[in-house]
Amino acid sequence: MSSDAYMSSDDDRPLGSLQNGHKVSPAGVGQNGRSKEEASDSPMSEDEDMPLSQVTAPKSQPVTPAKSLRNKRAVPVESSSDDNDDDDYPLASSPAKQSAGTSKVSTANGHKAVKAENDDKRSSASAKKKRAPAKKEPPQKKMKRDPDASEPSASQGEEFKPVKKEKVPKKRKSKVKDETDADVEDGETPKPVKKKATTKKVKDEANGSETPQPKKKRGKVKDEGEEEEEVYRWWEAQQNNDGEVKWQTLEHNGVIFPPPYESLPSDVKMRYKGKEVDLPQESEEVAGFYAAMLETEHAQDATFNKNFFEDWLKVLQEHPPRNKIKITKFDDCDFRPMFEHFEAEKAKKKALSNAEKKELKKQKDSFEEKYVSCLLDSRKEKVGNFRVEPPGLFRGRGDHPKKGALKFRVRPEDITINIGEGVPIPVPNMPGNWKGIVHDQTVTWLANWVENVNGNYKYVFLAAGSSLKGQSDMQKFEKARELKNHVDRIRKDYSADLRSKVMADRQRATAMYFIDKLALRAGNEKGEDEADTVGCCSLRCEHITLEAPDFLIFDFLGKDSIRYYNRVSVDPQVFKNIKLFKENKEDSDNLFDRVNVMQRPLNICNTSLLNKHLASYMKGLTAKVFRTYNASITFQQQLDEGTPADATVQEKLNAYNHANRMVAILCNHQRSAPKTHEQSMGKMRDRLRSLKYDRMKLRHVLFSMDPKYKKQKRYADDESDLDDDWIEEHEDSLQKKEIEKAEKKFTKDNEKLVQEGNNAQPDSVLQEKIEAIENECKRIAKERGTGKAKLKRERAPEKIEEAIQKLDERIKTFKLQMDDREAGKEVALGTSKINYLDPRITAAWCSAHNVPIEKIFSKTLLAKFPWAMEVDDTWKF
Repeated sequence: MSSDAYMSSDDDRPLGSLQNGHKVSPAGVGQNGRSKEEASDSPMSEDEDMPLSQVTAPKSQPVTPAKSLRNKRAVPVESSSDDNDDDDYPLASSPAKQSAGTSKVSTANGHKAVKAENDDKRSSASAKKKRAPAKKEPPQKKMKRDPDASEPSASQGEEFKPVKKEKVPKKRKSKVKDETDADVEDGETPKPVKKKATTKKVKDEANGSETPQPKKKRGKVKDEGEEEEEVYRWWEAQQNNDGEVKWQTLEHNGVIFPPPYESLPSDVKMRYKGKEVDLPQESEEVAGFYAAMLETEHAQDATFNKNFFEDWLKVLQEHPPRNKIKITKFDDCDFRPMFEHFEAEKAKKKALSNAEKKELKKQKDSFEEKYVSCLLDSRKEKVGNFRVEPPGLFRGRGDHPKKGALKFRVRPEDITINIGEGVPIPVPNMPGNWKGIVHDQTVTWLANWVENVNGNYKYVFLAAGSSLKGQSDMQKFEKARELKNHVDRIRKDYSADLRSKVMADRQRATAMYFIDKLALRAGNEKGEDEADTVGCCSLRCEHITLEAPDFLIFDFLGKDSIRYYNRVSVDPQVFKNIKLFKENKEDSDNLFDRVNVMQRPLNICNTSLLNKHLASYMKGLTAKVFRTYNASITFQQQLDEGTPADATVQEKLNAYNHANRMVAILCNHQRSAPKTHEQSMGKMRDRLRSLKYDRMKLRHVLFSMDPKYKKQKRYADDESDLDDDWIEEHEDSLQKKEIEKAEKKFTKDNEKLVQEGNNAQPDSVLQEKIEAIENECKRIAKERGTGKAKLKRERAPEKIEEAIQKLDERIKTFKLQMDDREAGKEVALGTSKINYLDPRITAAWCSAHNVPIEKIFSKTLLAKFPWAMEVDDTWKF
């Protein structure tokens, strides 16, 4: 069972933009109801308050980091692959599936690699007698690969399998005996020896160091001329720019436009009042946007339906149905035929063979190859969001008033390209010419345009792991860290100004108190056609309720339309000030009316006065820096105080996530509990019972060997939540899974044989495997209720006791994971981890407490923060 089954998912992804239709007046912000960490990875970034010249960083795809990467999902390390010995259980058990993206590394670290390495040793030994030794080649510039980078996820545990696995070639014993040798002798899967990730770097001009060349292994041979990419260690190189100029030379291939719309088959048509409607291509495309979402929560939203139908009617006016049917009422529209067609097409794609899927992916990668990277100052760096969003319906976040509005198709005439002078101008992959070509070295975007729904700029940036993005991140956290030297003086000053006789100073001091103590955003007031979201400086009187003696109740919509509700005790003077500020004002009046400068006629709240005051203490200090500082310093304190000294890795991970939750709550990174949460927890509970089932069967094996084990307390008690009905259902489900697994393997093996020009296996081979599975399950069924069980081959009682002890540890770890999942169901941890927590805190903490950082940072974040991995375990924010 994959760990992904336990992870909540959200399919709310922004669709894109459509042009050459009607125009919709620009308005508010928003992409959908996703959590912030998901939004940060959205195809296009949006910057509402930032002019083009100040936008410096993308939020997009990563490059390979300097450090070795492992599994993306966080998994515990208490148990290992040698727990999966067939003979430790009455039935065969299989290790948990690895996370996506590790299959190639897995081959290098698995049994094939062991056999290949042994073959290499034998062949090289015999070859020495026949030929003279070759000259030693200089070490290549390659990144050192962590030998256990793709170790199977131990957190998943073993499932009870009713068939025996294929035998694995034994690993040749080394001269030095280690802890795994005994298991290897018994034919178990060898446990990869863990090695600490090396800190040696790839050779570069900055420090002249280099990484030793890894050992050659048999396996996939790289194409001729293909080289492993080096990582540019920009944090060690000399920066020759003045802070304004971001690059000297820039060459790229532009963006990829989505393919043109293809009409539906002639027999697939929507209906209006029961009659089929013959729509032109332009109208049919927009109707299809809605039909594809028919079974989502968006199609049940009145605002979404209203906005879609209004925009679609405008398209229908220009492109009316060919059979003259006049569409006027939304409730009479039936999009079900289109929806069913789309679902059928999805099913066809899903049913493609692995070979067909690989071929399609190969074609897609080949087409996109020239777009994925650019040349920045003669270095190859990856581009982030090089794909232009397809047209679709705007989803927005929270209760956005424009959700459901039509997003036009973006064309070359909408896009401005930023590129170096004297280099070839990219040619669009669709007809048309670019809106403009600029050579602005003070910005980091490669292309931009304005989307039609909200009138916001969209940008194409470099990938998250690029040097420019990394420099921006590092400067941001260094700026927040610098605030430590000034924060005491700032707090002293605003505390004094809380009693100032000048009303503007008193309001400013109170706003700074909220920004500092409650980590509120500064906030800008929105227009009438945007979501009513506010921040500290744009709070209205209706957003704060006073409760004697010193409590304030905040209740307003924050960024992304997420409700901020907080009842908090404040300084008595702050309580008096809020009471004073609300006097003689209506609920709709601005609370801090002396702090803000209202820009008319846009009615936008300008917080520049507050930021100008903050900058007088420290260059570049803004309200956002305060928020980053408070998040990171709180996180550091929580980790220092809450990390247990002598604990398992999972217990330490729980402490880490608890500290992260405290920051998320401080910064209001809340979310509604995922709709799939209860379903995920149900699967986890079943998984826990499955582990207990394996433990029960091993206990019964001991009882069969010697009844004295029943008198031992640790073995005497039955697993309380395993009843006969569940056991029967569990074993039946395992039988079905094993049969399905055998069928898939049979199909896959035959596909491979045919590709290699060999004959496929006859169906009788599969039938024999299925019969073996059924016979094994019948044998297991006879053991139900007897309190006895047998292994496939005899094992010493000590081995079985050891296996039970391992299961006890895994059950304990899994319970901790369940507790952690339940505690975090209404908190979005990714937002603070990505944007507000200095990654060096995490890197130092992992080093100090022997926690693999791969259990906390995904591959994307490891690629985003390679500069942060250099700190030692004594580093503090």
